[in-house]
Amino acid sequence: MELTTVWFALIAVLWIGYFCLEGFDFGVGMLLPVLAKNDTERRVMYNTVGPVWDGNEVWVLVAGGATFAAFPEWYATLFSGFYLPLLAILVALIVRNLAFEYRHKHDDDTWRRRWDLALIVGSALPALLWGVAFANIVAGVPIDADKEFTGNLFTLLNPLGLLGGLVTLTLFATHGAMFVALKTDGDIRHRARDLAVKLGLVAAVLAVLFLVSIQLKTGSVASAVAFVLAAVALLAGVAAARAGHEGWAFVGTFLTIALAVAGLFLALFPDVMPSTTDAAYSLTTTNAAATAYTLKVMTWVAVVFTPIVLGYQAWTYWVFRKRLAVHHIPAPATVTSTDGP
Repeated sequence: MELTTVWFALIAVLWIGYFCLEGFDFGVGMLLPVLAKNDTERRVMYNTVGPVWDGNEVWVLVAGGATFAAFPEWYATLFSGFYLPLLAILVALIVRNLAFEYRHKHDDDTWRRRWDLALIVGSALPALLWGVAFANIVAGVPIDADKEFTGNLFTLLNPLGLLGGLVTLTLFATHGAMFVALKTDGDIRHRARDLAVKLGLVAAVLAVLFLVSIQLKTGSVASAVAFVLAAVALLAGVAAARAGHEGWAFVGTFLTIALAVAGLFLALFPDVMPSTTDAAYSLTTTNAAATAYTLKVMTWVAVVFTPIVLGYQAWTYWVFRKRLAVHHIPAPATVTSTDGP
């Protein structure tokens, strides 16, 4: 197998890891005003992701860095053409991260409400825009002979792109509700489980419409298999949630996101950014790749450091595996651990 194909697959794995892990972070943030009925329950929700949210974001940083190093032409066209939505995502993530760090710094209800709003918006906006971006990457955008994006922001806000955004928004919300149900106990656990079932059905309808559209436009046999398995996993997750099996329900949404993203990359391959202007202008794993020597060095680096990163993250989730409830939350203090408010 050529190293260009290997690195395309590795970048796909990085995005799968990011969406599966950061997806429930986004979901928890978006559902804060829906699931939490008082400040103590809001603190419970913050603390479900408090120890892991920053580690989850590492995946997108590595995915961006890997794209820059392995496929510089892809990186250049993508980040210049999608500059505004990617900037909006970056600003939203910064604001969201500040909410985790600053909410507990001042014992004032107004102060906390404002940071709660920052968390909600900072979670919902990236959840929406990532779907818009990936829908356009897979379906294709106008690219000229110089490998430059010739559209604008409104080019990306097409019906398929917006549908993709709604899919990621509802799917991440479902994933987040499943995670809250898995990580909490008491009333909030039951509310999260009931909401996960309702959101899951909405996400399933939107996902089927979106994935069928992608499959008809640019899909392959492999992507079709991945999309069907993603749909089955989502329905199985919803069924498990209804039966009260939160662990299997979370596995269901986790697999749904993983298989759906894998299907998108399978539908994209061997392109990395198809051109709607002329197929000859499309960026592929061949014409957008770095030199063979660069890819070889990167491969050895990945072989050494990837197991370390995976081991560290697995250890973190194991340490913080227990459920949280309102009786675990201490009285408010002006300054607490940065792991959660």
